[in-house]
Amino acid sequence: MEIRLLAKNKPENRIKIAKAGAIKPLISLILSPDLQLQEYGVTAILNLSLCDENKEVIASSGAIKPLVRALGAGTPTAKENAACALLRLSQVEESKAAIGRSGAIPLLVSLLESGGFRAKKDASTALYSLCMVKENKIRAVKAGIMKVLVELMADFESNMVDKSAYVVSVLVAVAEARAALVEEGGVPVLVEIVEVGTQRQKEIVVVILLQVCEDSVAYRTMVAREGAIPPLVALSQSGTNRAKQKAEKLIELLRQPRSGYGAVRTSEVVA
Repeated sequence: MEIRLLAKNKPENRIKIAKAGAIKPLISLILSPDLQLQEYGVTAILNLSLCDENKEVIASSGAIKPLVRALGAGTPTAKENAACALLRLSQVEESKAAIGRSGAIPLLVSLLESGGFRAKKDASTALYSLCMVKENKIRAVKAGIMKVLVELMADFESNMVDKSAYVVSVLVAVAEARAALVEEGGVPVLVEIVEVGTQRQKEIVVVILLQVCEDSVAYRTMVAREGAIPPLVALSQSGTNRAKQKAEKLIELLRQPRSGYGAVRTSEVVA
């Protein structure tokens, strides 16, 4: 606990503690059957990971799998801090795939669905970072992330609309995620955000809708039928420059003739 506090309160201590050889003993604590000791170990590793110089050392010392274990079976605080520590480690590009292969994605999706507000925030930010890698996008879709994200975006009281939409914006680069988004009822939710969301939310969502519609007439038709064009026209007149450009491009797509252009490609709907 003392190491944890030293690493938390004084940034200069983080490098000193790591150089003194504390990382591996702290990782061993994460594997302790004593949940309180496990929590202290996770929190100390999180605090050390706040220093960029320590991230690679922590990952290469074998922290990823113990952190994933704590993410699945630790105390609520240990789960939150494990999610945050994995986020920090994922900022090293080489660690993204390793964290995904370790089984972290389904556990982060579960935390996003059922954790407290702070846990949801940490899980969504970690998933956003991890899903920059294509293989992790696929893992997240298979873990049922889109259902959770659509529910959070639909709940304006959750304070998770922005964060959830950012994760969706990363995922929809792959066809499996676009198909899952549509299947989980995401289109009407996204159109509602364009109608009544904040300017920031509208800007994120118009980017998502554009990605969904670009290669699929079927999805375009769905978006148009939900009444997307009027709020998009309003956004094209009053949004930021980026939002205006995206809204105008999407309006142009939605107004294109929909017959004879083809249907959804098979690859777009195979999960």
